[in-house]
Amino acid sequence: MSLIKLTIKGISYSQTQSGAYALVLSEMEGTRTLPIIIGAFEAQSIAIALEKEIRPPRPLTHDLFKTFSDRFSITVKQVIIHKLVDGVFYSSLICEREGIEEVIDTRTSDAIALAVRFEAPIFTYENILDKAGIYLKMDEELTIEEDLESDEDEIEFSIEEEGKDNYSHLSLEELHEQLNDAVANENYELAARIRDEISKRS
Repeated sequence: MSLIKLTIKGISYSQTQSGAYALVLSEMEGTRTLPIIIGAFEAQSIAIALEKEIRPPRPLTHDLFKTFSDRFSITVKQVIIHKLVDGVFYSSLICEREGIEEVIDTRTSDAIALAVRFEAPIFTYENILDKAGIYLKMDEELTIEEDLESDEDEIEFSIEEEGKDNYSHLSLEELHEQLNDAVANENYELAARIRDEISKRS
């Protein structure tokens, strides 16, 4: 079976599972999307890796893995979502060190978090997209809390929680102060919401 390349479309708060998030992947040459339910920590880790403005004061687990791999010349070449059983996606990391390739089993959420850090491509198989893929019309919006807009080389995303805070009464200077505090306290969900408010005013 041929591999189909995927890209990260966005992340949103899950409407069906409390405390969980929906990671939305889409095929590069097609209209199908692949929604995957992931945990809050993995959602934060993926979002932080994609976001250029937020830098955690200490490395997250996936950052540590990246640093460890770099130190020992290990490269993640690609991620393959290779199996779907009872609604659970199974993935593999294709790694290489000194010309030797290894396949490592991993949770899909961890695989995506690492793929972003290694700038590794993400693939899946046609039968998985047939089972779990959703056709998205060009003029159809994703049913998430905030619209996802994407350019050719840039993806804007947000992590939204129920009961979104209202920051309209704060000045830009106050928002930047709160953003710095949120990052310092490692509250990345709050930081993402404040970042979105700042972006709206830019």
